[in-house]
Amino acid sequence: MTIAAGNRHELRRLIEERLKDSRPPTDQASAVPAGFSAEVNAAVRQYFPASPAAAAVLVPIVDRDDGLTVLLTQRASHLKNHAGQISFPGGRLESTDEGPLAAALRETEEEIGLSRQHVTFTGYLEPHLVLTGFWVTPVVGFVQPGFELQLDRSEVESTFEVPLLHILDPANHKGRERMLGTTKVLVHDIPYGEHHIWGATAGMLMSLYRLLRE
Repeated sequence: MTIAAGNRHELRRLIEERLKDSRPPTDQASAVPAGFSAEVNAAVRQYFPASPAAAAVLVPIVDRDDGLTVLLTQRASHLKNHAGQISFPGGRLESTDEGPLAAALRETEEEIGLSRQHVTFTGYLEPHLVLTGFWVTPVVGFVQPGFELQLDRSEVESTFEVPLLHILDPANHKGRERMLGTTKVLVHDIPYGEHHIWGATAGMLMSLYRLLRE
């Protein structure tokens, strides 16, 4: 099937199939610069921090009756890093976390109050380097509807859901050139209504798109 074909059950099965053998990364060397293509990896990697801290985010795919959606957050405007940006819930791995999955679930509960009881772990996307000094493991999980969110307003301003088919439609991948040091690179943004998904978050969603397109 094509990505946009079939019903939500078929799309869920495709995602589960593509992620079933994924393993949590153990080395930052496997991380790719977030939002950039593999072709420019070597050229732009020099501009990213040499010793990034490990972090994890949850990519929450809500299994609603009328279609799969991706739950996203808008970060609080006063934050030091990524203020006001669209992001996934998540954060730095702590010493008490057993790995990226534990960190992503813990941070999601702390930031937006989504209980891990509603999340079915599915797999890992490739880790991403971000310019603010982290290498981030995206943890994909399907979310059962019926949850109630409780936002930590010190970190999260609001949440919203985007249809997964909107994200997977190439017509919604808006190419944009940007300079990183002396290197001109092409990145992709994903607009949705009044929201503008860009940067590392768009890069991780494009990673999911490429995985499903293969």
